[in-house]
Amino acid sequence: MFNIENLLRQNIKKLIPYSSARDDFKGEAKVFLDANENSLGSPLMKWYNRYPDPHQWKLKEAIGKIKGVPVANIFLGNGSDECIDILFRAFCEPGKDNVIINPPTYGMYEVSANINDVEVRRATLLDDFQLDLVHLETLVDEHTKIIWICSPNNPTANSMNREDVETVLNNFNGLVVIDEAYINFSRHRSFIQELGEYPNLIVMQTLSKAWGLAGLRLGMSFAAEPIIDVYNKVKPPYNIGQATQDLALKALEEVVQVNDMIRALVMMRDELKESLSALPVVKKVYPSDANFLLVKVVDAKAVYDFLLEKEIVVRDRSRVELCADCLRITVGTEKENKELITALEQF
Repeated sequence: MFNIENLLRQNIKKLIPYSSARDDFKGEAKVFLDANENSLGSPLMKWYNRYPDPHQWKLKEAIGKIKGVPVANIFLGNGSDECIDILFRAFCEPGKDNVIINPPTYGMYEVSANINDVEVRRATLLDDFQLDLVHLETLVDEHTKIIWICSPNNPTANSMNREDVETVLNNFNGLVVIDEAYINFSRHRSFIQELGEYPNLIVMQTLSKAWGLAGLRLGMSFAAEPIIDVYNKVKPPYNIGQATQDLALKALEEVVQVNDMIRALVMMRDELKESLSALPVVKKVYPSDANFLLVKVVDAKAVYDFLLEKEIVVRDRSRVELCADCLRITVGTEKENKELITALEQF
């Protein structure tokens, strides 16, 4: 039986969170003399002299309407990296607890674990890049706090079988984090609508990919209220700046345009896959539910270096498990994709 109290670190249970000046009252006001701000404003942007809403209520309301999730089930982080790091700091006892990752996968799970002195156990994916449930189960012990699942996965671009993920959710009493950074490019259904069914589920998404706002650094975690309460207890008081909140709110008004961009990117992804598959240098292009392709080539390092000479940068993933001689290639603009294909034809 899942019980969040059994997972939390003792110091977090006792933690009294920082209370900002904006936490001390509710409602609207016209004179703010509580937070030691510069009342004369900034020489460049006078409206940014005030601290931002520490709980980002307006932004969460806008996100909640789009995602169909109550505000109480939303946490916003300074990029998904903050959403990841807080879970380690809140739930994993350094030098004692462990987490499980499923490589090849997003590298920040392991980096954040190492920063927080938390053991990482590796359930390497099967040859078809799906979860190895048998191996995963053998790694779980009483000190396993989190299982990280990236779906669609980075760098392999595939979605995990839904039944496999549900098996993990139903049989593990710790936290299961499903990182859906690329879900908008997938035909598969998000796990967000399953929050009410699984109290141990955390779904991460981002505005960096489909929404094209990587420079704003806005990550999102969706979970049951007790988990969101922990996030808010541990986070810095003003973790999302006012400029980010303002720009994100503006962007969220353009749902139709974003959906059009997603459809265009998916079409270009399929066209790029077809063009790459026809090249002699390419041995295989793996199926993709993301805005990138994992491409197996004859000699990844040689191809990577050749493309650099042509001033084209891709990602060499050939040293990653199960990805020998593989390049990860983001879907670019039509012009960029053509330049890539032209260059590879010359290799």
